[in-house]
Amino acid sequence: MAEATANVAEYTVSEISAALKRTVEDAYGYVRVRGEISGYRGAHASGHAYFALKDQNARLEAVVWRSTLQRLKFKPEEGIEVVASGRLTTFAGQSKYQIVIDALAPAGVGALMALLDARRKALAAEGLFAEARKVPLPYLPRVIGVVTSPTGAVIRDILHRLGERFPTRVVVWPVRVQGESSAAEVAAAIDGFNRLAAGGPLPRPDLLIVARGGGSLEDLWSFNEENVVRAAAASAIPLISAIGHETDFTLIDLAADRRAPTPTAAAEMAVPVRSDLIANVEQSAGRLIAAMLRRIEAGRREARAAARALPRADDLLAMPRRVFDELANRIGAALLANARVHRTGFERLAGRLSPASLDHAIGRAEGRVTGLGSRAALLVAGRIERASARLAAAAKLLDALSYRSVLERGFALVSAAAGEPVRSAAAVKSGAQLDIEFHDGHVAAIAAGPAAPRRKRRPDDGSQGSLL
Repeated sequence: MAEATANVAEYTVSEISAALKRTVEDAYGYVRVRGEISGYRGAHASGHAYFALKDQNARLEAVVWRSTLQRLKFKPEEGIEVVASGRLTTFAGQSKYQIVIDALAPAGVGALMALLDARRKALAAEGLFAEARKVPLPYLPRVIGVVTSPTGAVIRDILHRLGERFPTRVVVWPVRVQGESSAAEVAAAIDGFNRLAAGGPLPRPDLLIVARGGGSLEDLWSFNEENVVRAAAASAIPLISAIGHETDFTLIDLAADRRAPTPTAAAEMAVPVRSDLIANVEQSAGRLIAAMLRRIEAGRREARAAARALPRADDLLAMPRRVFDELANRIGAALLANARVHRTGFERLAGRLSPASLDHAIGRAEGRVTGLGSRAALLVAGRIERASARLAAAAKLLDALSYRSVLERGFALVSAAAGEPVRSAAAVKSGAQLDIEFHDGHVAAIAAGPAAPRRKRRPDDGSQGSLL
């Protein structure tokens, strides 16, 4: 057995007491307890009151602090059946649990409680308290509508807290919060705010607060009336109920989208803290800037790492530069060699251009034409004839333009010893060696001097005359 419990956590008495205290307070919070007062001997010297609430089967220790005892409308008395409201807690010094009473009322109000419970069940059956009907509150309402008394501490507390947290425009719909006409005025105010048109002269609120200070069950009864509960449930504008103190309970609390334990708490629910928003924005901006700087720096590191892996520009350009330099050195000689090759080719082709070569080319062309089949003869006959005619004309033109035809008509070509043709008598000096070419050969001669002029005679045979 000792081995089985060796791993169980060990607590001190104070730790166990504190844990029990937290458990009881978290599990029950504020409760209403009905029972008979027992052991009441009046207020203690400290001003606090200690007694017990009991029924036929159990006993619950109770305490009323001096400040609460002074404001209670109903003072505790021995043997009286009461309904006590408060919070459960523990007293570690005596290992007891107890209720710390905040409100005390005689059990005679049980009739009201029974009516309230019956009304709650009926409205709940209609679904007016269903969580699905509730809507979230706007995060930052521009206009807040407040349904409350225009005088008193409630509206001042709400405005003061809104001003501290986030100054917002507030529209107050004044109503009576107690009395016979109170319920009708509250219901009309909720409905009136919902009927306001957006963009009208009176701004439509983004959020409603229905608020009232603390009081007895009878004082708060207006907020248990059916018309108020239905108006709150039907409100299209999100609604916060802030009726009474933290321990007070009304049916509008169940129909509202949110319940605030006090009017001041309602103002805290309505708006965030402006300074906190500014701080959050600045913090987010700082984090964003830091993240951007980190990303930029990471990009720089990646770029530097990638740059180190790349070859240098000089290394990339070294080989192309060398090739370019070599080509630049060779291009002059290459151009000259290319020019010589083309010149040689041109000279070779020029030497081949002669009448004999043309005749030879024509002969080869005629041979190719003759070699064509009989089927192509009819197609090319006309083209051959036209080509022959053009060739004959070219031959005649060549003969006509050739100086040899002139020599055949009796003329001679005189050339100097170097081979240049002599075009005028004035260019011939006495004693110069000349070459005279006839149509059938050459004769060497030496110039003796200028000859006497001869009269030109006209040809009488109708011929053309001298061309030279």
